[in-house]
Amino acid sequence: MHKSSTQRFLRKTLTGLAVSGAMLSSAAQADVILHAFNWQYDEVAAKAQEIADLGYKKVLVSPAYKSTGSAWWARYQPQDYRVIDNPLGDTDDFKAMVQALKAQGVETYADIVFNHMANESAQRSDLNYPGTAVLNEYAASDAYYDSITIFGDVSNGLFSGNDFHGTYDPDGPQCISNYNDVGDVQYNRLCGAPPDTGLPDLDPNNWVVEKQQQYLQALKSFGVTGFRVDAAKHMTNYHINQVFTDNIKQGTHVFGEIITTGGAGSGDYDNFLAPYISQTGHDAYDFPLFAQIRSAFSYGGSMNALVDPGAYGQALPGDQAITFSVTHDIPLNDGFRYQLLDPADEKLANAYVLGRDGGVPLMYSDHNESGDGRWDGLYNRTDIENMITFHNQTQGRSMEVINYSDCFLLFKREHVGVVGINKCDAGQDIWVDTNAEGLWWYRNYRDTLSSDVQYISSQWHNFYVPGRSARMWLME
Repeated sequence: MHKSSTQRFLRKTLTGLAVSGAMLSSAAQADVILHAFNWQYDEVAAKAQEIADLGYKKVLVSPAYKSTGSAWWARYQPQDYRVIDNPLGDTDDFKAMVQALKAQGVETYADIVFNHMANESAQRSDLNYPGTAVLNEYAASDAYYDSITIFGDVSNGLFSGNDFHGTYDPDGPQCISNYNDVGDVQYNRLCGAPPDTGLPDLDPNNWVVEKQQQYLQALKSFGVTGFRVDAAKHMTNYHINQVFTDNIKQGTHVFGEIITTGGAGSGDYDNFLAPYISQTGHDAYDFPLFAQIRSAFSYGGSMNALVDPGAYGQALPGDQAITFSVTHDIPLNDGFRYQLLDPADEKLANAYVLGRDGGVPLMYSDHNESGDGRWDGLYNRTDIENMITFHNQTQGRSMEVINYSDCFLLFKREHVGVVGINKCDAGQDIWVDTNAEGLWWYRNYRDTLSSDVQYISSQWHNFYVPGRSARMWLME
């Protein structure tokens, strides 16, 4: 029943690591973000009270500007920043949504696409945006479009060929060919299979930067408090820093999407994510931690990978991390589907993400755009709601790993909560010295995920975790 000397030493060592984002509390807020992926703005508004009652504090919505086409990916192909007009709603719908969420104490985060404009090469050869057809649409309904314009004059174009990379290349626009080459990734186009000419890649000249700043200021004036920078890997940090001025960042939370296969030592981390973090100071999706989660829950993997990944550069600092078990790119793009967790493992990973200290958890909920059915309505699934309850009641409490093995991980959030995660089929008896761990006697610790109650009344207590399950006990 006694813990090994190695585990005691490791626990004490980790407790003293001031730099470990996975183990120590950070000053940053860790409120749960609901990624309401591809939800219409009026649907978000209608569910504002429900979202707040479930414990979410922020909602990330899909890109808001002029875009066309019913497919989810069409939202990531902007035509014009100056009006919000797409199948999810218009400017009025967006404003109403922000206010409905604000009335319930929930903040709105906006998804931002500044790397490129829409691929419209099949319709026209020029790089004038939003293009003659859209400008004619504006002119035909000028009163309406004037009413939903968020900045600028929509009687004129927004961008021209002078505002894109590669315009004067004698061989024409270039597609990215080497995703390990920083220059190739940041100056050339994201393309599909030939003969696709790809997404026109914006150049951060003074005009482009000014328009992107005006767009952000407009969203802030509506009450938006956070920005997710899509495809940040494909933008130079110079471009990002030019757009996100100190004034724009004041009172907002900015984080970037840079997909990596791991943490320190992996090429994509060293070439893209680490420079992004250090040169912009922004937060980012914690793909290094996600790689550790995938490793821990893989066949033959060990849960010790999740004891303190930050100590080895395999997790971002807690005050710069957006943590997750799935993002929209993973199920929706064939090239990333290999990263999907087994459905049962994903539930256990959610318990880890929402039970741990460090990072801002993001819960992805869609309308079954992938066809998998796993994330449709996830936002109000009972297990997610109960995990958020644990998260909110332990927020700000430090974390300490109590015990672990290849199969399980047991950690506490001071004396207030205990989390046990068992990835193996067999149940695990995990004995704990309650005196050494500072857990309170003669109190119930009730699991938020089941009917299990642990009543502590002696020095040694067995926290039993059934096979393939998680327990998130809160002290009553």
